[in-house]
Parts: sequence; C-alpha cells; structure tokens
Amino acid sequence: MRFTTRTREAVRDALVETARADDAVAAAALVGSGATGREDEWSDIDLVLRVAADGDPADVAARWTDTLYAAHGAVHHLDVVADGVLYRVFLLAGSLQVDVSFWPYERFRETVPGFRLLFGETNPPAHLPPPDPERLIGLAWLHALHARSAIARGRPWQAVTMLDGVREQLVSLACLRNGLSPHQGRGVDGLPAAELGVLAGVRAAGTGTGELRTTHEAAVRAIHAEAARHDPALADRLAGAFEDLRSTR
Repeated sequence: MRFTTRTREAVRDALVETARADDAVAAAALVGSGATGREDEWSDIDLVLRVAADGDPADVAARWTDTLYAAHGAVHHLDVVADGVLYRVFLLAGSLQVDVSFWPYERFRETVPGFRLLFGETNPPAHLPPPDPERLIGLAWLHALHARSAIARGRPWQAVTMLDGVREQLVSLACLRNGLSPHQGRGVDGLPAAELGVLAGVRAAGTGTGELRTTHEAAVRAIHAEAARHDPALADRLAGAFEDLRSTR
C-alpha cells in the first residue's frame, strides 16, 4: 500500500529523533518541500545530517542504513556522491523516498534555497551555481548528433532516447532563462505556453522514420534558438554545423 502523508510524517519525525539521539550527528536540517511548507501527498523526505567533527561519515551512513532497513522498511537504496558529500536515497516498502545526506563537519551548510535547520549549527550558506548554459548547449547538440546517426542507421529506439536527451537540455536552458529551477525538470511546468509548445515538438510520439526526422529537425532548430538567446556569438559559430545536422538523409 502506498505511503500516506501520515506515515511520511511518522517516518520523518522518527528519523529526526534518531538524529537528535545520535552522538555522531552534530546538526540536522530539512530541505525541499518539507522545509518550505510545500509538501503534498507525493512529497518525499530530505534530511541533511552534519557528522560530528570526530565522526566518520561512512560509519554514520552504515549505521543509518541499518536503521532504515530494520526499522522503516527500506527495500533498496542508491548512492550519489557530490562535492565530497554522500547522498543516500532509500526506497521504502510503501514507495516512500527518503533522502539522507551525510555531510562532513566542515562542509555542512545551506546550498539550495529552502533549508530548515532543526538543531545544531551550520556554516555560512554557499548556494550551488546554476548549470553552465554553454555546457547544456554542448550536451544538446551531442545528443542531436547521435539521434541523427541512429535515425540514419534505422535504430528508432536509440533515436528516441537521444532526442529525449536533447529535450532534457532544452528544458534546463529554458528554465534558466525564465528564472525557474533548471534541475531535473522541476521548473518546466512554469514555462510560458509557447515555450512548452516548442518542447512538445521535440518529443517523439512514435518511432516511424518520418516522424523521427521531423522531430530531430525541430530539436536542432530549438537548440540553435536557445543558443542564440544565451550566447549569440556561440550560436553564430554553430550555424553552419546546425544546418548540416538538421538533415538525417
């Protein structure tokens, strides 16, 4: 049975109490919707832990992992490591996602808007910079290149996958321009209707060669347009290559 808001709150409260009682945890905070009052029935739990100065983040993570499995019904987890911080993402039996990050003492700080300190102290905030538009543009044309070759080679599902990659970068670029979150599609539904229409044209609805060619051409045009909005000089340099890239024949 899928988790409810009541079960989510119970798990979150229990984890916070576990953190308060853990001598190896010097501080804890909530991030995401739970920190900003925007939770709904689909929200997960994002708990940020500051490991004590004399503690080992790996040891603390191991103990907490045992607790999540034994006491809270975790069925699997995966790790993401970024900037020396371990983010361990748990899936509970009721499909509740619980993210627990284990921060070395000297790194613990607010890095994203929406950070609610529960106890302990934190270092001065240092928000992560937004993604680099030039890199996103590069990833977009790279996916478009592979989409073109996949279409030409008669590999429709690879082409669809590559076009999805183009669209992902276009979403991030459009969100950056509009002051929305560029991460993981979080801001995309706030884009103007006209821009959502462009994105819809870059979504392959089928695997027929004709449709894939049309979608690919729309994708390359959209990359060029985004490049021009972010970096006109780069767009000018790319113009000839993009003219060639539009053709899959």
